[in-house]
Amino acid sequence: MTRYLELGTELAEAVLAGEKAAGSELPSVRDLATARGTTTATASRAYRYLAEHGVITLEPRRRARVSHDGPAAARRLLGGTRAFRLAGSDDPAMSLLVRHLGDRVSVIPARGSLHGLAAVAANTADGATAHLRHHTGVYNAPFARAVLRGRRPALLHLWRREQVLLLPAGNPRDVTDLSQVRGLRVAKRSPGTGTRVLLDHALTVAGVAPDEVAGPEFGSHLEVALAVAAGAADAGLAVRAAAVDLDLDFLPVAWEEYDLVLSADALDTAAPFVDALGDPAVRAEIAALGGYDLSEVGEVDRLAPVSR
Repeated sequence: MTRYLELGTELAEAVLAGEKAAGSELPSVRDLATARGTTTATASRAYRYLAEHGVITLEPRRRARVSHDGPAAARRLLGGTRAFRLAGSDDPAMSLLVRHLGDRVSVIPARGSLHGLAAVAANTADGATAHLRHHTGVYNAPFARAVLRGRRPALLHLWRREQVLLLPAGNPRDVTDLSQVRGLRVAKRSPGTGTRVLLDHALTVAGVAPDEVAGPEFGSHLEVALAVAAGAADAGLAVRAAAVDLDLDFLPVAWEEYDLVLSADALDTAAPFVDALGDPAVRAEIAALGGYDLSEVGEVDRLAPVSR
């Protein structure tokens, strides 16, 4: 039962020692099994173990390779202190939580929820924060099933958060409905972000074609809020916390589910998030941001495959 761990440790030690350089190709599962006198099942499991810890990358129909940060990942693995590799959606509460967790979390750059899911699928991240609204109205689960097909995807619920239409202080244009943004400069998040998906959906429901609405694109909620506060945009969709920070007016748009998407096999590695969110001081800091509901923190949804 432990042979795959022994083999994985041996390979991690080789990476750490520089015998296997970052980006270098590793033997096939069959060749590794033959060389180490073990079964292909054990060799395959050892590779999966190393991939889950970020030491190597696995891609369909390609040889395993040492990841670009393989030596650092091997050091964490061998030292017993592996940082959780987090990708996905921008969020003020998550930024606060990451600061609280310190070196227990390693943030992987990703431009929004969809790119975060792609990072998990490619084994360059352990989990991705997401708030993607499916056309059925369901959040995150359909996307997790599609992108992590065959990986036993799961959702770890973090919180619900409120998205609002940010408006300049005093609402000088007297905007009371999303349909009134036609003709205004609307600050937008980048394509691939959950907030951009939500904005396009909300505009369509309000009878406004998304392509009719012009405006600059930004990489974070804070940047959207700054653009509205500085007069570079007349409105913008962002979390309510961004409005509070800059004393902006806002029009409520939607409450959405904010989940951590990961493989069910990796749920135990996400324990630091749940533990931190059980700390009353951390919860109080998040509540003070405005527009967050933490009543269902830590609930897990193991997603069953879609029946055909």
